[in-house]
Order: sequence, then C-alpha cells, then structure tokens
Amino acid sequence: MADTVSQDQINELLRTMQVQKAAKQESGNSGQREKTKYSKYDFYSPRKFTKDKMKILTSAFENYARVITSQLNGIFRVSTEITVKDVQEGRYYEFVGKLSENDSITLADAYTQEKNKAKVPLMMYVTPGLVITLVTHMLGGGDEAVHVEEDYRYSDVELALYGRIVDYMIQALKDGFANYVNIEFQVQRIAQNPSLLQDIGLDEAVALITLNADMAGLGTETIQICLPGTLLEMIFRLMDSHRNIGRGFAFEDNQETIMEHLRMSQLQITGQLATVELDLKDIYHLRPGDVIDLNKPRNGDVKLFIGKRPWFTGKMGTYKKNVAVRISDRINKDDREMTEENGQMDIEKPKVL
Repeated sequence: MADTVSQDQINELLRTMQVQKAAKQESGNSGQREKTKYSKYDFYSPRKFTKDKMKILTSAFENYARVITSQLNGIFRVSTEITVKDVQEGRYYEFVGKLSENDSITLADAYTQEKNKAKVPLMMYVTPGLVITLVTHMLGGGDEAVHVEEDYRYSDVELALYGRIVDYMIQALKDGFANYVNIEFQVQRIAQNPSLLQDIGLDEAVALITLNADMAGLGTETIQICLPGTLLEMIFRLMDSHRNIGRGFAFEDNQETIMEHLRMSQLQITGQLATVELDLKDIYHLRPGDVIDLNKPRNGDVKLFIGKRPWFTGKMGTYKKNVAVRISDRINKDDREMTEENGQMDIEKPKVL
C-alpha cells in the first residue's frame, strides 16, 4: 500500500529546502567577508617592526584609551568610551593622504627621563565632531553629540579651546606608556593644512593608531595618532634598556654581581706529575707490579690543571692521611701558551700519574 503525502508535508519540505539554501548563501557570504579581512603585504615596503613590538604598542595604547576615557568623562562631564580600533605599521603618506586642507593636527614633542628630546614629533588628528562636542560641553551645552562635516574649519575661539582639549590628550600619553617606559609628551603646535608639513618623509615607516570614541551611542568619532619610525625606535630602545636594568644586566652595576656568582662556582682541578706514551701492545702486556719510567724524579713539580689549562705548580705530599699538592708557583699566561704550542699539555694522550 503506497503512502500518501499531505499538502502540509509538501509545504514543510519546501520550507526546509529554502532555509538550507539561504544558510548556504549566508555561509558563502560570510566566507567572502572573512577573506576581505586580510590586508595585502607590500614587498616593496617591508615591515620595520616585529609583531611583538606592535603588541607592546597595542597594550600601551589600550592603557592610554582607558586613561583618556576617564579624564575626558571627568573633566568635560561627558559619557564617552574610547577604545583601540587598530594599531599597524604603515607609511606616512597613508596618514597624511587622508587629511584635507581644512583639517588641524597636533604636533607633540617626546622627552625622555633625561630630558632628551626626540628628533621628530608625534602627530594626532581628532575628528571635528568629537572636538565640537567637547567644546559645547565646556561652554555649558547639553548632553547631545554634535555632528559636523569632516572638513569642518575651526573658528579662532574653537581653535583655542581645541588646543586645551588636545593638551589633555597629549599629556595622558605618559600614563599610557608608564608600564613600559618613562616618557613625556608636550604639545609643540597645532598645524593646519597637514599636507604642507615636511618633518617626515612620505615613505617613512610610521605606526598608525586609530581610536574609536563612542559618545553614549549618539555617534562615533575617531582619534588618529601617527608615531614616526625614528620616535618608535627611541621608545623601543628605552624599553629594552630598562628591561635589562630591571634584570640586573646594567653594564655599570653588574661586575660585583657576576663576581659573586663566580666565587661560588666549583671547578675541577687535576694534578699531573708527568706524561708518557706507550704502544698499545705494551699496555696490553702490563701486569700488577710492572714499573713505568716517567723520566722525572718522584719529588718533581706537579702541574695543576683547571679544565685543560695548566695554572699552578706544586709539590706532592700528604695532608691528614690524604694525597695532596702544596702549590708553590703560578704559571703565567705566556708559559701556558708556550706549553700548548709544545704539545706538553695534551691530556688526551695516554698517561700515568
């Protein structure tokens, strides 16, 4: 008896087929989206900094994002969350090429603990929407986010207030790097029309840091920071030197530490009265009681070897019923080298003590 298929079963089967088809299309689209996440590597412009260095830089700016979020919310009484969006190595033209003539960027000098100034400045660009929102709060405005055009040109009053805002942001960089190196940043000047800046070559390697500023869900603005390669090299060099000092490897302080470890080390000392060469057949026929002539008096000097090098000479005797050697002289460096050249210290040869 044949089974009959109802209309409901047919509809359910068609619906299942449509769901499976949609799922396959979605998986295909997601696979295509995942492929687009990979960035192309330019072999004509090889990377200058390792992934480990960039991870350290990412960690430093994550600390900075937390610090600047707290400061902006406390000073300007806004609800803003700043997070790290991207940290990557690039070229300077990738940073300056995205800016327009009306944009304003902040140049900041970096100073080390010894008050040494970096040769090239750090550059920071803050989108006008974030700046105008903070300016509005400084002047008693409401809690809403202000949206402006990307190529917005600041007025003289806004530019003066903009200088105060970025001064807080630049000084907070010290706290971001505090876990790795002691370095301070100070605002040098605010430059308009960034394309006219000539401090850095267009092809110079830089670190490009992008921060997202979420203003309570009312809008998202961006903070872009450009760290020139020369400044990055100085920062990483300071990190490495401080790490070595923390481990006790500072060149000016390590002599006594090394000597303390050497004083407690143990070395094997071998006493050698003389050496003699025998044929294999003579060694084979040796019996208890046989005498081997060493061509040296029994009270002759004994050489004391440390490792494979002779260091002392002495006389063989006894001490508390044990065989001992009393050191009588120290072999200087020239005598040791002469002994090695004459082949008198070849301890690999068969010998009888």
